[in-house]
Amino acid sequence: MTTRKEFLRQAIALAGLSFTGMSFSFLKEDENEIFPAFDLHAHPGNFFMKGMETFPGEEGVSKTVRDMQMGNVSGVFLSMVMDRPLLKRTETGIVPTGMFGKGDGWKEYKRQLATLSNLFSINSLSLAKNPKDLTQAIAKGQTAGFLSCEGGDFLEAADQLDEVYTDGVRSIQLVHYAPNPLGDLQTHEAIHHGLSPLGKEVVRKMNALGMVIDVAHASFETVQDVVSLTQSPIILSHSILKMEADRPIAARAISPEHAKLIAQTGGVIGAWPSGFNQSFEEYVENILRLVDVVGIDYVGIGTDMDSNFKPVLDTYQQIPTLATALIERGLSSLEVKKILLDNTARVLKDVLKDG
Repeated sequence: MTTRKEFLRQAIALAGLSFTGMSFSFLKEDENEIFPAFDLHAHPGNFFMKGMETFPGEEGVSKTVRDMQMGNVSGVFLSMVMDRPLLKRTETGIVPTGMFGKGDGWKEYKRQLATLSNLFSINSLSLAKNPKDLTQAIAKGQTAGFLSCEGGDFLEAADQLDEVYTDGVRSIQLVHYAPNPLGDLQTHEAIHHGLSPLGKEVVRKMNALGMVIDVAHASFETVQDVVSLTQSPIILSHSILKMEADRPIAARAISPEHAKLIAQTGGVIGAWPSGFNQSFEEYVENILRLVDVVGIDYVGIGTDMDSNFKPVLDTYQQIPTLATALIERGLSSLEVKKILLDNTARVLKDVLKDG
């Protein structure tokens, strides 16, 4: 019997179809629909850091990457954590310990970039740089890995982005947990009161190069500044709507007004399955709450895989279960496909260059 993955690959290859705007409703096997997915934010195996699971006889092969195949994950933003050396994990959360000295952030960026190359050389991931690469990955039954940076702490001048782009990076999350020169974040007192002058230059330069701007972890005022400047859709790769203030990591949740800023640009919010959610079932409900606030066209999935806080979705093999749960809660197949892939595919087509 032809597998679901093989069926998907053959159908797209024979038809010569583009993923953008297409419906996958005809791709069925035994009446089980295939739901290709794109993860807006992940750290698979923490890039081969200590404790990563691997397969016997396949040294260095990430279990998380293998699970992508099982979950029909066709694309993912693989994120380096730029402020990692500046963070300390405590019982109450992550605490920043300072900022980079001149040139230190750039050295850390290059170090992590070199480490990340192993993920592509050993695993069945294709390095993706443009929308066509995602189409090809779907056709081959592979996962397109787009490089991203969590935190712009390594940037001291907007012109550095020329080299970053040449390196293959296609998205930068402007801020993370450590205060940085670009803008303010949700979990620290304001320094710049939004974007800094350098942050504004970085936004303009990313627009010009064709890079996806990610405003996860950014303060409301910072997001307002980005929205006022950007000429392209932006993403908020991993967050969820606010609920009770005493929930775990509640500071990382966003208000409806915050969410609507992303939709205003035509962008996408990655629904985040962190321990903010009390269960997988509640995560499904919180995705639907986000849809109610911003509309079906502006919601995606951002798992924060392998670096999440008490996740309620902790393996890509749960993606088909998520699709089924959303349908059981009243969404159509086409709406589920928008959340899992099509909305993000649209943003990639709008922002990234074809070459």
